[in-house]
Amino acid sequence: MSTEGPTSSPTEPPPRRPKVIKTNQQQVFLYVVLTLLLSLATVWGGRAMLHNSETLTFAVGTPNSDEALFAAKLATLLKNNASRFRIKIVNNADNAKALAQFDRKQADLAVLRTDAKVPLRARTLAILEHDLVLLLGPGGKKIKSLAELKKKKVAVVAENESSLAFVRSILDIPDGPDAARIQMAPQGATLDKLFAPASGFGAVIAIVHASRAVRDKAYEQVAKRGGFTLNAIDEAKALARKIPGISSETLTAGTLSASPEIPDDDLDTIGLEWLLVAQSRMSASTAGELARVVYENKSALGLDNGFASRIEPASVEKDAYVMAHQGAADYINDDTKSFMDKYSDLMYLGAAALSVIGSIFAAIYAKITRIAPEKAGELSTAVLDVGERIEHAHSLDQLECLQDELEGILRGAVIGLRDGTISTDGLDTFKLGYEFVRDEIGMRRDYLKRHCGEADKVAQDTAPPQQDESKIVVVKTAQSA
Repeated sequence: MSTEGPTSSPTEPPPRRPKVIKTNQQQVFLYVVLTLLLSLATVWGGRAMLHNSETLTFAVGTPNSDEALFAAKLATLLKNNASRFRIKIVNNADNAKALAQFDRKQADLAVLRTDAKVPLRARTLAILEHDLVLLLGPGGKKIKSLAELKKKKVAVVAENESSLAFVRSILDIPDGPDAARIQMAPQGATLDKLFAPASGFGAVIAIVHASRAVRDKAYEQVAKRGGFTLNAIDEAKALARKIPGISSETLTAGTLSASPEIPDDDLDTIGLEWLLVAQSRMSASTAGELARVVYENKSALGLDNGFASRIEPASVEKDAYVMAHQGAADYINDDTKSFMDKYSDLMYLGAAALSVIGSIFAAIYAKITRIAPEKAGELSTAVLDVGERIEHAHSLDQLECLQDELEGILRGAVIGLRDGTISTDGLDTFKLGYEFVRDEIGMRRDYLKRHCGEADKVAQDTAPPQQDESKIVVVKTAQSA
């Protein structure tokens, strides 16, 4: 009699859950990487927006004027340096009309000389050039004061008609018959021709760029022929206080001519400044960046004729004739900014982006994608399922299979509790169920062993006695004999 009863097909163990901890760690790692990447993208996008290409309109005079040529050089420099700024040059009939366009807010940048009407919203970015007022007399004749010129016919050597009005203002000559004695010199006229007796001019007032006066060899050539005398303007400081926009200047010895040396000693005169101005509404960052570009590229922005070859920072004094733009003033007063000053905006943007994006991903992970750990109490179902199949185990082999399955459930529970894939909720229930089923398996094992031994004994008792085949053979042999 077989000790094995009817066997049932072994029940497949419940499918193991995926490694929750590994999956969750992968999700956390993925979200951290995405948070960093999106934060960097946000900072980069914010920086791109802050540094997006900005077109600035530059109002200038005629295309061949100094301010127009300077604007063209600045535009080329910005383009070559891959700057975010682009310069749109708008030409006008003269610089006065360019300033009028600037005053109407139709331009962001302009160049003005300090004797011009200054637009209310103009703010200085840089001093591009100084103009010197040279008081020249014929031959060796000295001119002791500006008052002497009121009785003389004076030629004004300058590039535009605005200088004529400026000379009349410093000589204090109102419009009328006396003003006619102050005339613009004919285009291209030399000092020799202006001082010729036929011309009738008793003096010449030349308004020239300081950088150009140093380079102009014409003064030296005329001086060698004894053609003019350079006179001091002793009223320079008084005029600077009286007329806004005028500065007191000093000509060092040999400025106009080295041989003969003209002047032969330092000489007082007056001057004007050429200013690069911007609208007061221009942002401080834009103005500061433009000022930085201009200051750091002086040699590249100077014209061949000398204009803008000695660029200076804007005056940040409160009593400056044209106030410095706040952005330029900030750059001038604090040329070396700290790392935090330069990148604080981007750092704040990055921190905000990191916080917001991180919070979003944390919420997604916690509420949607996170695989929650299985409760220990839920494993009790699998344990009890093993217990229900114990009574159907009719052999020790079947019982061992159930024992292995129960141990597998316990092993999985221990590992899960260790790595976090199983929570401690219902752990007492699981322990109670496990102990109960384990004891049931032990009792069933004892039962099967006991009944298996009894069945073997019964089989031995009921079996017929067996004869010794060797003895039977011997008997048959004797009978046959």
